[in-house]
Amino acid sequence: MKKGDFVELEYTGKIKDMNFVFDTTSEKEAKENNIHDARASYGPVIICIGQKHVIHGLDEQLEGKELGKKYHIELKPEQGFGKKDAKLIQLIATNKFIKQNINPMPGLQVNIDGLMGIIRTVSGGRTLVDFNHPLAGKELVYDFKINKIIKDDEEKLKALLKLQLNLKDIKAKIKEGNATVSLNIKQELPKPIEEKLTKNIKELIPLIKKIKFKAIQTKTKENKLPEKPKENKS
Repeated sequence: MKKGDFVELEYTGKIKDMNFVFDTTSEKEAKENNIHDARASYGPVIICIGQKHVIHGLDEQLEGKELGKKYHIELKPEQGFGKKDAKLIQLIATNKFIKQNINPMPGLQVNIDGLMGIIRTVSGGRTLVDFNHPLAGKELVYDFKINKIIKDDEEKLKALLKLQLNLKDIKAKIKEGNATVSLNIKQELPKPIEEKLTKNIKELIPLIKKIKFKAIQTKTKENKLPEKPKENKS
């Protein structure tokens, strides 16, 4: 495996010292470890090696690996979600939470000025909030397997769009270097996003020269009320 290869990958990530599963492509593993999300799509994912479509420590380890072989790796915090940053642990006046009808308590996840944090302690009118990633400072382990290399450019294109846009229903066709993409969204993509996507796709799939995006929205049938029975007039 090398950078730029599109591969089908399955993996399970755990916190090393707790043996706690925090991420997996396996629905069975998710259910067994009580992290199953009914809204999530499970199963192997298609990623491009070297593009950080998975955590960068795992991404780096994919290079040089063999198809179909199971691997077990350990990652240091800097290869995962980073080390703890003391600057991201802040004291905030408890009154700020109370004014927002929030009862601050240890372990509560809060949104402060657009940043997600976890309350660590509450004392003396001050609340200590940790804005580090919940897994920052943790050593991780991953078990993974590369099932196959993806050669089909249309499959590569759909995989990239799913990763970038987090959409399920994507249709893509490529003909003579021209790609047409249909997205199940109500309105057209904003131009900056479309331009960024186009640039990235062209770099990773050189065969594609032009891309046209279409926004389509699946219409749902309206629920009609049953008609009232006609009265019999005598």
